[in-house]
Amino acid sequence: MRAKAFDTKVFKRILEYTKPYQWRFNGVIVFAVSLSVFAALRPYLLKQTVDGYLKTHDAKGLLFYVTIMGIVLLMEVFSQFYFVFWANWLGQDIVKDIRIKLFKHMLSFRMKYYDNAPVGQLVTRSVSDIEAIAKIFSQGLFMITSDLMKMGVVMIFMFYMNWKLTWIVIVAMPVLVFITRIFQRKMQLAFEEVRTQIANMNTFVQERVTGMKIVQLFNREAIEADKFSQINDKHNKAWIKTILYNSIFFPIADIISSLTLGIVVLYGGIKILNGDHFTTFGDLFSYTMFIGMLFNPLRQIADKFNEMQMGMIAANRVFDILDTKDQIQDTGIIEAPIFEGNIQFKRVHFSYIENEEIIKGINLEVKAGQTIAIVGATGAGKSTIINLLNRFYEISSGTICIDGKNINEYSLSSIRKQIAVVLQDVFLFADTILNNITLNNPNISREEVILAAKKIGVHEFIMSLPNGYDYNVKERGVMLSSGQRQLIAFLRAYVSNPSILILDEATSSIDTHSEELIQRATEKITMGRTSIVIAHRLATIVNANKIVVMDKGLIVEEGSHFELLNIEGGFYKNLYYSQFLVENNS
Repeated sequence: MRAKAFDTKVFKRILEYTKPYQWRFNGVIVFAVSLSVFAALRPYLLKQTVDGYLKTHDAKGLLFYVTIMGIVLLMEVFSQFYFVFWANWLGQDIVKDIRIKLFKHMLSFRMKYYDNAPVGQLVTRSVSDIEAIAKIFSQGLFMITSDLMKMGVVMIFMFYMNWKLTWIVIVAMPVLVFITRIFQRKMQLAFEEVRTQIANMNTFVQERVTGMKIVQLFNREAIEADKFSQINDKHNKAWIKTILYNSIFFPIADIISSLTLGIVVLYGGIKILNGDHFTTFGDLFSYTMFIGMLFNPLRQIADKFNEMQMGMIAANRVFDILDTKDQIQDTGIIEAPIFEGNIQFKRVHFSYIENEEIIKGINLEVKAGQTIAIVGATGAGKSTIINLLNRFYEISSGTICIDGKNINEYSLSSIRKQIAVVLQDVFLFADTILNNITLNNPNISREEVILAAKKIGVHEFIMSLPNGYDYNVKERGVMLSSGQRQLIAFLRAYVSNPSILILDEATSSIDTHSEELIQRATEKITMGRTSIVIAHRLATIVNANKIVVMDKGLIVEEGSHFELLNIEGGFYKNLYYSQFLVENNS
């Protein structure tokens, strides 16, 4: 499908963002008009100077007109400065507004969207594509408008001065317009390919940098380098295509401009030498400037139009995300300041992919203050239950209730404020330990964090680090071990004072010392609140009030540790003893 040369719908939508800055938008247009008039006045004044004062050797008149030309030049410079500055200023304010709107919109997407959207592509949309939109105003719309105005004013002066010479110029212009139109279409398609290849490259680099450890562990450096080389080659070819089109177009445009100027000078010069008074030396002097002012903008409009098209292509990609309706429906009106912690799953069905159920009609009840553990093989649906409780995904059927009310009746923020989750793979931002714990919540003070850290036994560990709570853990917390990251996650959950606590495989891959600290922390933070523990190591959940055993999306057993061990041939019993034997043998 060939892209439109100019998408008016996208253009109108972009212009909607200029409304808060209408006075500046109008100011840019005013300066564009004044710039056009002052630019066209200079060649006209030059004609008057040559014909009226150089020819007659009038020094006073010559000085007067030169002074006028200097004043006009200053006014042109003044108009040019404010025109360029305000156009760029407007463009940057507009992309600032779009970037904020886009990021807020992306924050509301459900997890399913991020499961399918490449991270590198989203980064491209949020950063480089939005920057390209600014060029619509700084390099495209206003520059084209200014050039068209300048060409219009120049044509008026040219017809006023000498309509015969002007017709020679007019005849040559359609040729340049035709070539420019072809160039625009070719470049628009080439730029679309460039944007696609940039997004592909960003996605590839983002994934490989994030997963560099896997690349090196499995000795895939050469393979990944070869893949990158192929992607980079496609990106290179896309850019070379745009360079080729530019290399063909601009020399042709220069030749047409030079030939037109040559014909005007030759024709006018012959007429003057033959004593024909329909033109003057002043006309020829001014026309050498006028033709440049007429043809150069026409030639540059193609390049500026390409910048504008590139910005509109980028805008179209950004608007695709803004138009995506993939949010969790936040229609709940109940704001619960605190939950008692009673949870019920009633005949809940769910699938990530249509017709491939992960949760198959489960019924589950958790009473306030209880600690329940969910166990089962990988893919049984344990973590999915947590995702559904937090409303990261919408259930296919059934109901989930907290304190007797459907979770859809609560606002999303109300639910998530009352539920804290500690994941197996802890995500830390490139920031201080304190900010990673509070997540920049102004309602949580440093003193509260330190007191909480002492209560759950992690204060000493934090103070052993350089700068203590102000230690920067770098991107994804690479400066800390997995066990240390888990301790930070426990403290993060604890200071949020949740009504419901969820521990998702929180002790599955840590050292013995960290496990002891985490066990003490677990006992402290689960005390007096509803807790759900998803466990891989069964020895860590023997004291849970209830253990729920899942297999292939179904709850197959429920009960205490000892009750489940008494089920002859039971799923939990087999799982527990097989794990017990493995740990003893190791």
